[in-house]
Amino acid sequence: MANLSSLLLRNLVFTVLHPGIVVGLIPFLLVKDQLSRIFQDYWGLDKYLSAVLLLLGLAIMLHCIYLFAKQGGGTLSPADPTRQLVVSGLYRYSRNPMYTGVMLMLLAEALFLHIIAFWVYVLTVFVVFNLFISFLEEPRLRKDFGAAYQAYCHKVRKWI
Repeated sequence: MANLSSLLLRNLVFTVLHPGIVVGLIPFLLVKDQLSRIFQDYWGLDKYLSAVLLLLGLAIMLHCIYLFAKQGGGTLSPADPTRQLVVSGLYRYSRNPMYTGVMLMLLAEALFLHIIAFWVYVLTVFVVFNLFISFLEEPRLRKDFGAAYQAYCHKVRKWI
């Protein structure tokens, strides 16, 4: 249990550093001058839908972080990766559910904010995620997990 606690704590730190910057700090810096206007706007269906998407994305990300610690013996950070290939939970349906959760949170923010520049940021993050996954993450996983990862790739789609 102590090892799992340590992994969960390390995951918390990396969550603040990685998705926390992408979903929290950078969006804040992009819209900080407009925050008072944004929160004074009428709360229509789009605001409530964005709240649901944000919570769904957060739940997906937390589920994946837990699986990385409990089953994978590692964290979401490339500096402290999993030691076992995680193929259960949401990973049965997508090879990248954590990225999907982060993208849902970003889409929620974009829907909430109604700022064109933020939609450009969301698209940029999606492109960067795809490049990172294709050119860094997947080759490392192929190297680390070999045939097991190849079989997993043939069975499970990259996204949803």
